[in-house]
Amino acid sequence: MITSPEVRTLIQSHRSIRRFEDKPVPQQVIDDLVESARWAPSSHNVQAYSIICIRNQSTKDKLQELCGNQRYIGQCPVFFVFVMDFYRHAVISEQNGSAFEVEEIENLLVGSVDTALAAENFLLAARSYGLGGVMIGGIRNEAAEVAKLLKLPKWTVPVMGMCIGYPDQQPWQKPRMVKQAVYHEEYYQTDELESQLAEYEQISADYYTKRTNGKRTDGWGKQMSAYFAKKRRANLTDFIKRQGFPLK
Repeated sequence: MITSPEVRTLIQSHRSIRRFEDKPVPQQVIDDLVESARWAPSSHNVQAYSIICIRNQSTKDKLQELCGNQRYIGQCPVFFVFVMDFYRHAVISEQNGSAFEVEEIENLLVGSVDTALAAENFLLAARSYGLGGVMIGGIRNEAAEVAKLLKLPKWTVPVMGMCIGYPDQQPWQKPRMVKQAVYHEEYYQTDELESQLAEYEQISADYYTKRTNGKRTDGWGKQMSAYFAKKRRANLTDFIKRQGFPLK
């Protein structure tokens, strides 16, 4: 059996990097990251994603604005947009004279998962080169404007962005949910969930208290309660429907 402790260390040491050295990422490295993304798992080999590489400063600045003014988008050497993409499938269906039944939620899930798996492969490969990055869900804040800027055709949806560059920081690693709450054997177990959540609340509150020198003391549970108390990206559903996914 071949073991790869370096791979496990890479996976388990994830941190979001938001400050980068003023140093370009070589094209041959980017080509290899794309190759790694191409070999991600794909449901039924659908491969429903595309990757857009953006170096142009004015485009990065506009995307920064559309993503909620996250300054690291404009500051990173190169920015990528990972797009759920069924446009190729529409073209090939037309060429073969077959129906194009892509309207159900199932296909939206397949495309989103394909895109996310490709993005994760991409980020892990980037880190193997000594690069760092952060995924940007804010790419969906103004999805219609992003689509216009990037000339996205019908049957495509921007799922996430990603800043990539050589790290200029060493941020703390956020503690994750306790294993007992996310790992189940044989069936979904809830008997100990409240105590598990309480344990994680204390762990995460301690983390934020230490990281901010007491300026922030709320734990994961309070943060999530506040997060889900508000409706988010209400215009995204209409955009997705206009892109050819009526969510049947």
